Amino acid sequence: MPGRSVPVNPKLAAVRAVEIGEGVFKYILCKIYEGSNTEDNKFIVRGDVGAEFHSDVYDKLDSQLEGEGINCECVGGGKIQHESDKKSIRVYGKSQGYGKADHVLAAKLIKEAFPEYGSVTWSDD
Repeated sequence: MPGRSVPVNPKLAAVRAVEIGEGVFKYILCKIYEGSNTEDNKFIVRGDVGAEFHSDVYDKLDSQLEGEGINCECVGGGKIQHESDKKSIRVYGKSQGYGKADHVLAAKLIKEAFPEYGSVTWSDD
């Protein structure tokens, strides 16, 4: 999926690329942009330990960004296993409602956000 790593729009640049919890939880991969300008976009990862469904993660994110005038489009989901004590993150699975996220892109964004981690892996299982 194309997407700039550094958007031109300062509003988009200010949104953290990755916000995840600890343990095993559902995550979503989203494309964000302002107004109808989908060309200037950024991909972000959000995961929530307390979310029962992927849509719960999306609804929370969408309501946060909406107040800032930023549109959010979920492009897939999955699960994350995050073990901070082992400095390990695994990205896998899929969302029933949103389909499988691009785990390669999600893992890349996570690795950039957690450069001190020795293991950020992904799989399609």
